[in-house]
Amino acid sequence: MSAVTTRSTETLFLLGVLSILCNGPAVAQSKTGTTVGQFLLIEPSARSAAMGNAGVTMFGEVTSAFYNPGALGHLEQSSAQFTYSAWLADITYNYAAVGLRLGATSTFLLTVTALNSGEIDVRTPDQPRGTGERYSVSDLSLGIGYSRRITDRFSAGIQVKYMRETIWHSSLDALALDFGVLYLLPFGTYLGASLSNFGTRAAFDGRDLRIRFDRNPNVFGDNSNLPAALETEDFPLPILFRVGLGVPVQINSYSRAHFVIDAFQPSDNTESISMGAELTFFDLLSMRGGYQHLFQQDSEFGLTLGSGLRYNLTSTYGFLFDYAWGSHEQLGGTHRLTVGLAF
Repeated sequence: MSAVTTRSTETLFLLGVLSILCNGPAVAQSKTGTTVGQFLLIEPSARSAAMGNAGVTMFGEVTSAFYNPGALGHLEQSSAQFTYSAWLADITYNYAAVGLRLGATSTFLLTVTALNSGEIDVRTPDQPRGTGERYSVSDLSLGIGYSRRITDRFSAGIQVKYMRETIWHSSLDALALDFGVLYLLPFGTYLGASLSNFGTRAAFDGRDLRIRFDRNPNVFGDNSNLPAALETEDFPLPILFRVGLGVPVQINSYSRAHFVIDAFQPSDNTESISMGAELTFFDLLSMRGGYQHLFQQDSEFGLTLGSGLRYNLTSTYGFLFDYAWGSHEQLGGTHRLTVGLAF
């Protein structure tokens, strides 16, 4: 790629981000409950989660691709990470990602996301204490992606995802696309932007929607047990646009800080801002804190805290362990554990 083309790409990116920041949305209106695939919005990185989930400019770990596929172009080594989250209401959430370096500037990505509600009693108006049956809600997403560091300052990436939601015997399927860019400004600040979950609409179908139907209940002698099916509406995925700044600061020879702030524009909620900070000692131990979804209408999320440990086992292999806690006004809080191996 020529220097002129590269410079033009960077300029267009900056102009596009500035245009969005200056113009903003015409109307701030919540559309909560109008999308499917909400599990696609659960952030997997314990590191970024502890920093208010402001992760669009974070890089250096494979889970950064969730927030911004373009950040994966800055991955220095191939690595694998796994996150377990004790989510709200005893729901379990698991995320696994592998980033494989392809040469000096490209990275290949594979991801798996799984969420499960556990078993729930089936209740009906006639049997409010339960029918004796149990059901569960489960979600699955499989992703494949690619990121490239186009210049020493600019990287871009994309991820394609297949997702399935299942409630008892009914399910829906959809395809989604994530893409993002990361740019290093001349004065050492990172500027990032990404668009997540741009995809197809989806509607539930399955055995639970099969019914027996009496077309004329007031008429006797006709067939009152006709086979039929309920038709559900189709709904979009929760599209989310992120834009943010990241500022790394070298304090002295053994400690550094990292400050981040992200602005969110979701398709199913009002706009918000999240921010956080990380303080690292001896490239080994990190302490983190943040606040998420400021100014979002009826937000129940807030303070986030966490810590992390990174250790180089050899000159080739490295290990990381991160923990994050996030507050929730009504349901207590969430806990995330992320472990990873660089190779």
